Amino acid sequence: MFRPATFFAAIAIVSGSAAAAQEGKPLIYPETVKGDVVEIQFGEAVADPYRWLENDVRTDPKVADWVQRQNAVTDGYLATLPQRGWFAQRIKALMDYERFGLPQKAGARYFYTRNSGLQNQAQLFVREGLSGTPRLLLDPNAWAKDGATALDEWVPSDKGRYLAYTVQDGGSDWRTIKVLDVATGKVMSDEIHWAKFTGLAWVGEEGFLYSRFPKPEKGAEFQSRNFNQALYFHRIGTSQDKDELVFSTPAQPEVGHFAGVTNGGRYAVITSSKGTDARWEVRVIDLAQRNKKGWAARTLVTGFDNKWLPVDAIGRKLWFVTDKDAPRGKLVAVDLTGKSPVWADVVPQRAETLEQASIVGNKLILSYLKDASTRAEIYDLSGKRTKELTLNGIGTASGFIGKPGDPETFYSFTSFNQPASIRRLDLATGESSVFATPKLTFRPEDYAIEQRFFTSKDGTRVPLFLVRKKALVGKAVPTLLYGYGGFDISLTPGFSATRMAWLEAGGAYAMANLRGGGEYGKAWHDAGRRANKQNVFDDFIAAGEYLIGEGVTAKGGLTIQGGSNGGLLVGAVVNQRPDLFAAANAAVGVMDMLRFDRFTAGRYWTDDYGFPGKEADWKVLRAYSPYHNIRSGVDYPAVLVTTADTDDRVVPGHSFKYTAALQAAKAGVKPHLIRIETRAGHGAGKPTDKVVAEGADVLSFLAQWSGLTVPK
Repeated sequence: MFRPATFFAAIAIVSGSAAAAQEGKPLIYPETVKGDVVEIQFGEAVADPYRWLENDVRTDPKVADWVQRQNAVTDGYLATLPQRGWFAQRIKALMDYERFGLPQKAGARYFYTRNSGLQNQAQLFVREGLSGTPRLLLDPNAWAKDGATALDEWVPSDKGRYLAYTVQDGGSDWRTIKVLDVATGKVMSDEIHWAKFTGLAWVGEEGFLYSRFPKPEKGAEFQSRNFNQALYFHRIGTSQDKDELVFSTPAQPEVGHFAGVTNGGRYAVITSSKGTDARWEVRVIDLAQRNKKGWAARTLVTGFDNKWLPVDAIGRKLWFVTDKDAPRGKLVAVDLTGKSPVWADVVPQRAETLEQASIVGNKLILSYLKDASTRAEIYDLSGKRTKELTLNGIGTASGFIGKPGDPETFYSFTSFNQPASIRRLDLATGESSVFATPKLTFRPEDYAIEQRFFTSKDGTRVPLFLVRKKALVGKAVPTLLYGYGGFDISLTPGFSATRMAWLEAGGAYAMANLRGGGEYGKAWHDAGRRANKQNVFDDFIAAGEYLIGEGVTAKGGLTIQGGSNGGLLVGAVVNQRPDLFAAANAAVGVMDMLRFDRFTAGRYWTDDYGFPGKEADWKVLRAYSPYHNIRSGVDYPAVLVTTADTDDRVVPGHSFKYTAALQAAKAGVKPHLIRIETRAGHGAGKPTDKVVAEGADVLSFLAQWSGLTVPK
């Protein structure tokens, strides 16, 4: 966060105000200049007095000054909270355990990440053979003094000779691509800029495919909209200006392109999309014919109508997970032997939602969601089910990466009370063994995990996970309710040190699987987007009412949290039902629904939200936009908005404008504050020390207003 020279003076001034707010008197907020912007949109005059706060904090001194003054007030207030020190200590202690990433095999080498506990960034290691001695390849902790430069994507070449990897700086979505010689551990001269939303797909050992955008105009790197993404091939040992253009659609600048290469290196599979929906066109390049035909792409699917998730290939047959004629997903294969592709179903749709599939050895491994919890099953290549993997109860399994012919694969398993452990699956026996498991500083068996179902406003049955200490079951305790509800994203059980600190303090945690997510396939997603977006808010409100009605928490003890689309969710429901919640944390939220498509990746989100430039969509957006629907004269819960100066996914202007409007409204005496992190973005790559500090601030704020007292 910003630490201005006036910080300690601000504490002295604001501490009195903070104490006053807790005694029923309002905080004194920094003055925010109101502009006179008013626009006529579809017959309505829409005021936007804080539009100047959309400007980039790094280049506009007025916005930087506003951020500095807001952070001084927020820091001063948070310093008065008695729970803050305990939460900081517990979150840090709960994060202090050895964590491993899923191993990837290339040739005889195994690559994996490891964090010893409190390192700001995980390190990348390699072993020569599964039982070989670990050797450090990359240590991102040495890349920046503040720990905010992170290793993001990394992919070894087919034989493990090279490693391509992406560097993320300060939380931005922009990536720099580099290459490492694995044998020597030396970083090579190859360096690629302006990559974003990219994969790294090796073509043998000679180079890799990646996606990048044109270089943005100077000063607009973190706010300008992203168009004209193209697919390139980079040959090892050459400069970026020598990269070969593989595929682009200049006549359709809104279309983006992503490439993968099948194991064995026969095909490059290009998926193209217009937005966030899994509605893709698919093309393949026969790499065996590249010397004759170059990068000639064969079209398999056109129309942007359905999901086509590539799985892998054996010979001239490719497998895909699709929702074509199967809204919950099915596995299909296409034979490319003839002039026309021949499609066939392999594993048909069933009641559970098919999330992903992989081919490892001579087996298919399919991952399903059953009521938002993982079910993993093994099939033969003809689609006959041979085994269901036994997982440890309610949780999330992920990974299952491998190649045709491999004897093994690795996967992780996690739940609300279990940090991720890594397991090795022997394909010959179907048995799993532990590869790496964390040593815990708490007892998982002390916590009860339940899945319940509640009824939303329109009668829809919605699932909810509920976690708390077994000793507290049957007692009303302060409760944190979390939600997202959008973009076909499923919320599944997983471990969080921050969440565990809340549970250790005696709170309950609830996670609602709202409509708009992907838990039950396409229909569940469709029921919570565009004209149906209000269903998401109704579901979340109904979840809160259920928790109070069932005695999980008392009225006045319910807090809520959500990030990104979930930040929008929090802003919308606080406007609609301010009486229901004691406190709220809206993190990196989309708060101005009439202008979201004008910045960076915002144009992609029209799939879920609709188009602000179309009257029918605009009316829906106007009805719930958090920034435009703040209710003056109504008592609001305590609200802590969190964002970051380098968030170029949801630009921080959303949070700035919303906070300014909330502070200016007559919305009661509870605090309405904003916490603005520096050298951080939308969340990915955030260093451990920033995670601890932010977690302590947020939880102490929610605890203060829900009555949660921490242990002494």
